[in-house]
Amino acid sequence: MHLEIITPDKKVFAGEADAVTLPGTEGQFQVLNRHAPLVSTLGKGNVVVDVSGVKQTYVIDGGVVEVLNNRVLVLAEAIL
Repeated sequence: MHLEIITPDKKVFAGEADAVTLPGTEGQFQVLNRHAPLVSTLGKGNVVVDVSGVKQTYVIDGGVVEVLNNRVLVLAEAIL
């Protein structure tokens, strides 16, 4: 799936990912390849991106995520 993590200042990540774990306001959840459409608010916490078994972690201060047509767009308020 194609993942983009964007803040008001810059694009932090753009590329293919196998999975992404997100800090939802109601709890942590994971998005995998071909996930059903979804829009959710995000709280402060870790966004963990899994690319071919290598995990990259970004700490965000809240935001919104949209999952649609095997594309994941994370609009983060800030990267801490």
